[in-house]
This record gives sequence, C-alpha cells and structure tokens, in this order.
Amino acid sequence: MATFGASTTNVNPNRSAEVASPPSDSVSSLCFSSKANHLIATSWDNQVLCSAWKDDGTTVFSGGCDKQVKMWPLLSGGQPVTVAMHDAPIKELAWIPEMSLLVTGSWDKTLRYWDLRQPNPTWVQQLPERCYALTVKHPLMVVGTADRNLVVFNLQNPQTEFKRVVSPLKYQTRCLAAFPDRQGFLVGSIEGRVGVHHLDDAQSSKNFTFKCHRDGNDIYSVNSLNFHPVHQTFATAGSDGAFNFWDKDSKQRLKAMLRFVTTGAKVLKITIHQQQRPIFTYISPRRLRSRANHGLEQAVGSEVSSYSRGAEVKGKPRAGTSGRK
Repeated sequence: MATFGASTTNVNPNRSAEVASPPSDSVSSLCFSSKANHLIATSWDNQVLCSAWKDDGTTVFSGGCDKQVKMWPLLSGGQPVTVAMHDAPIKELAWIPEMSLLVTGSWDKTLRYWDLRQPNPTWVQQLPERCYALTVKHPLMVVGTADRNLVVFNLQNPQTEFKRVVSPLKYQTRCLAAFPDRQGFLVGSIEGRVGVHHLDDAQSSKNFTFKCHRDGNDIYSVNSLNFHPVHQTFATAGSDGAFNFWDKDSKQRLKAMLRFVTTGAKVLKITIHQQQRPIFTYISPRRLRSRANHGLEQAVGSEVSSYSRGAEVKGKPRAGTSGRK
C-alpha cells in the first residue's frame, strides 16, 4: 500500500540501467556490438584506450598503453590473446570485415594491418605524425594525426595514400567519421568545432565548419562523431556532457520547436533548428568535463598530456578548450 502523500512520479521512465562496475576514469571509447545487445567501454585509466568488435559479434579487440592489441573470445570465456604490437601506445583500431584484417594506429607514427593467422603485420604504413583518430567505411579510411594531418586511404590499394589534407579546423583533431556514402568525412576538434569535408574537389563548395559544445565563454572538446545508418544524420558528443544530432545536407531553416521533459534528475531538451544548430540535444545533469588520468600521464608522459589536454594548441588556449576538471 502506497504511503499517503508519497510521489508516484516515475523517475526512470526509460528504464535506464546503471553500470555496476564502470570505468575508473573518463571514458575514452564506446562500441556497441552489431549482433547482440552488448557494449564495450574503455577509459583513460592507464589500461585500455580503444576497442572494436569483430563482425561475428563474439570477439572483441582492445588496445592501449601496453602497446599491445588483445583479442577477447567472449563465447568461450577464454583468456585474451595478444594479436598485434606497436612501439608506443595504441590509440585507434578497427576490424575490416571486407578484408578480414585488423588495422591499428599508434603514437609510434605507424598504421599496421594484421592478419590474425600471422604474428607479424601484413603491412606497416608510415604516418606523418602520431595517430589520434581513425574511421573506416570500406573502402574509405581516414586517419587523423598530430599537426592536423588527415590522411585518406582507398583500402582497395591500402599501401598507398589516396590523399592528404590539412584539417579545416585550427586545433587538434579529436575524432573522425566517414560519410555513409563514402564521399567524405567529418572531423571534430578540441575547440568545439566540426568540419564537413568532401573528397571530390568538385564538391569543395559543400565543405564547411560549425561551432558546437559551447556554453558562454566555455569551449568543450568534440570527443565523438557517428552517423545514423539510415537517415544519415549524425551525432556529436562533447566534454560538456551533452550530445547533439545534426543534418549536414539540409541547409533550410526549419520551424523551431522546443520541448523540455523532466524525468527525475535528467532533463531532455529537444530542439529543431536550421542545419548549423542542434536538432536534438541531451544534457547530462552532471555535465561531466573530460580530463586526463594522472596515472596515465605518469605512465606515458607527455604523449597523453598532449593528446588528452589538447596541448597541441599554439599560444594561449581559449577558455574551456580542454574541459574543466
């Protein structure tokens, strides 16, 4: 029997589940399985920096500060096996099912392709600088490095660079996402901006950049980009603890709609605007700021300090560029 006067408001209408043992530091990557309702998270906790699923949905790859990639067989519950190695921490990796190869990017300034049946890489590609971001949509692959280099590969000829461009953003590259139609890519930076870039020079008039994840004078890093598989809209997630949905193709101003739905401690804000404004925003009540883990900095020194705090920015950084601790 309910207590007289007690609130009957459902504070969790979406039946959200809280992770029992979350990462001990700021999350560095999230990866959903395409075959089952499973999620992998990695963090800046001096262990694992990146992860990827094999296309069978039963195997996970992880890479991190130990300079190794481990393969985890989930169904058998067996011990992880080392399948790849670098000379410096591994920041990015991806499984390419069309080639049955694993590609890994490291701060040792190399990109390496791995056939899991062999102990050595099938090919080592030199990069102009340390690997900071990577996106694959076969046959398109784009790698973002330090010094704002964006290196494009056609995986039908993976041993040769297809194109190299300088990021349209003035500050350090944080994330990348290939267009679903493989005609270009998005790039996000630590300065709260996203660039939309087409590969065909004839389409260069469609390239543009826009600001996002800002709050007054505070500017937050764009940490992740991802496209919707059907509608080709995309999401950005930032160090302000918010994520936005965008439409890169529609430049017409739509009727503005604003609605707030309060559910306990969470607030859902839905907005529809023109292209260069968010059409959907979720704001976390805690507005978490990204930060580098002190233990990780001690382990790999200035590499992590430079990447996670955005020390590559020249001159005096803007307020909030690296997020607040």
